[in-house]
Amino acid sequence: MLLLMDTANIKEIKQSIEMYPIDGVTTNPSIIAKEKRDFIELLKEIRDIIGYDKMLHVQVISQKADEIVEEAKYINKEIGGNFYIKIPVIPEGIKAIKMLKGEIKTTATAVFTPQQALIAAKSGADFVAPYVNRLDNISANGIKVVSDIVKLINIYNFNTKVIAASFKNVEQIYGVCMAGAHAITVNYDMINQMIFHPMTDWSVLQFVKDWENFYGNKKIRT
Repeated sequence: MLLLMDTANIKEIKQSIEMYPIDGVTTNPSIIAKEKRDFIELLKEIRDIIGYDKMLHVQVISQKADEIVEEAKYINKEIGGNFYIKIPVIPEGIKAIKMLKGEIKTTATAVFTPQQALIAAKSGADFVAPYVNRLDNISANGIKVVSDIVKLINIYNFNTKVIAASFKNVEQIYGVCMAGAHAITVNYDMINQMIFHPMTDWSVLQFVKDWENFYGNKKIRT
């Protein structure tokens, strides 16, 4: 299972890379704009932090296939490394995924149905990114959609992987992992919540208390 950070915040990325087994970073135009910095300079800094082996997913803003391809080639040239261009599953986006197949790796994004994922996979997308919480917000079942996409990919033996996105809580993350998602991308708060449990914190404090009751402040040294 691949674990990616869904952020363009430099501080969050540095802390996450240091603390957790992060496989890469995903971004979108909203995440990028939130940082209020030059687009390419920010992406280059992210690349420098994570290195050239970890994945960096960057989304296009164009909506015509030729322009999407041009944008993808430009960003790939500027950023390099293990790069994926994120393309929404609109008709022109599907066309662009087909055009880029074998040249630049693609992530089909803004996926809300198994059918969208199926078409993207057949067109050559390396990843498909279903939005879990956004589905739940419209009274759909985000985890089931992820599960169905995984089943379709397995049935037809596509090389495409599922990168589940858009989470509000760790229960959703657990659900997509159990459904067989190949990857998840989460924000900084969610990755910290993934390992949080009040009983864990209580246990650690109790261990320290019991130690100090007998040994005082004596530390363990090799």
